Amino acid sequence: MNTIKGKVREFLLEELNLPISQEELKDDTPLLSSRLIDSISALLLVEFLEKEYGIEFKPHEVSHDNLDSLDLIAAFVEGKNGGHA
Repeated sequence: MNTIKGKVREFLLEELNLPISQEELKDDTPLLSSRLIDSISALLLVEFLEKEYGIEFKPHEVSHDNLDSLDLIAAFVEGKNGGHA
């Protein structure tokens, strides 16, 4: 799983132990708005993304708009890296 979505999916399932199976975790599954991840888990996710992709979140970027699904996370990371993972 070398894609952004694949790496994030793996992180969510293995490191954060989401109560959902890999098959149930779709690219558009709501993460924050459905409360699959809480605020502490969101911060751990941000830390993972910053380290993994060499990006920096600004405080206003830690939001549902950027973290609520694998699709949104991948788009945000790609945008921060100029379209490159």
